[in-house]
Amino acid sequence: MIDETAIERELRAAAPRAAERPLPDLGDAAATAGLLDVAYATLDSPLGTLLLARTDRGLVRLAYVDFEGEDEVVAELASRISPRVLVAPRRLDEVRRELDQYFTGSRHEFEVPIDWRLTHGFGRRVLRATARIPYGGVSSYKQVAAAAGSPRGFRAAGNALGANPIPIVVPCHRVLHSGGGLGGYTGGVERKQLLLAVERGS
Repeated sequence: MIDETAIERELRAAAPRAAERPLPDLGDAAATAGLLDVAYATLDSPLGTLLLARTDRGLVRLAYVDFEGEDEVVAELASRISPRVLVAPRRLDEVRRELDQYFTGSRHEFEVPIDWRLTHGFGRRVLRATARIPYGGVSSYKQVAAAAGSPRGFRAAGNALGANPIPIVVPCHRVLHSGGGLGGYTGGVERKQLLLAVERGS
């Protein structure tokens, strides 16, 4: 004969233990099930809210939310990479940690892998050349164009830098006009000035 009172006692005892267990991370569960191609999260930074997105290859997108709009960026990711885009903060922990360190001045080089798939051709070469400009250093549009294989392509280099899908980590803020003028910047020139100030330690 089954002792129903004992079973009820066991169920009541188990209930609090079940409630204490952390819920599974939806992003991790989706990735395990093969249902997640692009994970994204936001980060509050000294430059405003950033949207960060990564794939299994690496960081694929960094956007200034107030400048580009979260919904627009997510729609772009869904259209250009995969519709399987999901908020999954834990999968962006490494990127968020490195950015936090960068903004406090304790990190001078990013180590997160980069997924370059939103870039192509000459534009990709320009951005790869830009990624090699050291912390605290600057280059010119002509110099990065030359490094990308087209010394006369400085206007096209400027367009590529303006379309940089991963600012800060791919440091297009370090590219200036030959005469020292700031030039343009995704998210506004004020942010370019602030990033250069961070790297000067001011």
